[in-house]
Amino acid sequence: MAVLEKEIEAPADVKHGDLVVSDGVRIHWMEAGEGAPVVLLHGYTSCNEAGWFANGIAKELARDHRVIGIDARGHGRSEKPHDPARYPGDQMPADVIEVLDHLGVRKAHFHGYSMGGGIVAHLLARHPDRFITASFGGSGVRETDEALARQAADLDPKGHDPEQAAGQQALRDRADRDNVALECVQKGREARPSTAPPLDLTKLDFPIQAINGEFDAPVSKTQRLAREARDFSNVVVPGRSHNTMTTWPFTPQLYVDSLAGFVRAHDPK
Repeated sequence: MAVLEKEIEAPADVKHGDLVVSDGVRIHWMEAGEGAPVVLLHGYTSCNEAGWFANGIAKELARDHRVIGIDARGHGRSEKPHDPARYPGDQMPADVIEVLDHLGVRKAHFHGYSMGGGIVAHLLARHPDRFITASFGGSGVRETDEALARQAADLDPKGHDPEQAAGQQALRDRADRDNVALECVQKGREARPSTAPPLDLTKLDFPIQAINGEFDAPVSKTQRLAREARDFSNVVVPGRSHNTMTTWPFTPQLYVDSLAGFVRAHDPK
């Protein structure tokens, strides 16, 4: 499979910004390009630079879109409180909405990887009017019915990505990683889970996409989307697992092309 053979330069004229949101925590974002907005939400332990700007994803999208990557609290260049109470399950999605309101962005394409995909799902349930499209990487919407969940798990391909451990190590080695804050993220969400209403996919009238690795439970993450969403497209990346999709230097070109193609195909006319 084709991979990105050299580190990609960030898009030209990247802007950095900070916003102190309503509970007093400072949230950082990166922005580049012009056009319809694309909001990028990274995974747990990652950040904007690792998940989007070092691997060519942001640069490709910024050719004809306004790309906005938001560092979740506890990650990247955002503030990292060492207090689980600052990480309730509703807070990261609320941070996204506050940043977008501050930037004057009413509607956007949203793409989230792993934890970022969970934020996308939360926003779909609570703020569907903010979406042009929704897309998930390393994530999706899992079955809530136990029998259907078992059915999906039985269909998930079984195998091993030989670079998975190296991808995990690349995230552990990041200089901006704060393990105390990351532990607080987990404890805070467990103590105060999301209160988003149940997600009714049948009511969403915009396109939805998922991009998952072959060995990252792709059926479990997308079976419900395929059954319930009105307009769903699915991409399974051969041979890949969870930590070799957006983490530099493992990002497959198929991920970049699939996301960019989906966004461009559904831009407002």
